[in-house]
Amino acid sequence: MSINPDTPNDVMITVTHTTVTLTAGQLDDPAWNQAQSVLIDRYWSGEVAPDGRHAKARILWSDEALCVRYSCNQAEPLVINSTPQSEKKTIGLWDRDVCEIFIAPTEDAPENYFEFEAAPTGEWLDLGIHFAAGKRETDWEFDSGMTVATRRETDRVVIAMRIPWGPSIPKPQHGDRWRANLFRCVGRGDTRGYLAWQPTRTPEPNFHVPSAFGWLRFD
Repeated sequence: MSINPDTPNDVMITVTHTTVTLTAGQLDDPAWNQAQSVLIDRYWSGEVAPDGRHAKARILWSDEALCVRYSCNQAEPLVINSTPQSEKKTIGLWDRDVCEIFIAPTEDAPENYFEFEAAPTGEWLDLGIHFAAGKRETDWEFDSGMTVATRRETDRVVIAMRIPWGPSIPKPQHGDRWRANLFRCVGRGDTRGYLAWQPTRTPEPNFHVPSAFGWLRFD
């Protein structure tokens, strides 16, 4: 599944290398201005979502970690845990407002990927996934060492994740290409929205479609 040199820009994110040692809490560091702004404005189905649900993501990499920051329009009440905790991963985080990134570090094996989630409360979740024959095998004990920071404003939520390199997710080399997708869940009930950078176009909302992943290119 090697990348075609003519792959359209809308399925490729250029991940800029930074010499800044970013922490998750450096939400306004000037280094973020170097990163490509990626619009997440469509539901999983491909339908365009209302502007009040749009998000923009920026991704940087350093010699220490992969850093992802989301800036989310927030035109409706937050759906969050009333008693959040951030000392350990929160299973079921996907049932509330959350931003997610799935990354597959092996270019030709998108069925082996990692799921990272962060909520406006600072809660987080990291999982290892193997997808085969239409079924998911989940490593619930996967421990990436990720950290999260958030800021809630009047009509916007900012969420950042820092994912350090390690045995499972080794530091890329300049020019490497990984498969990936970015998501946002927002709202509740019948109006809940499931946004995807690369729509999965399944009959029901489903982010776990490796064949729909786009690409990260590490500059």
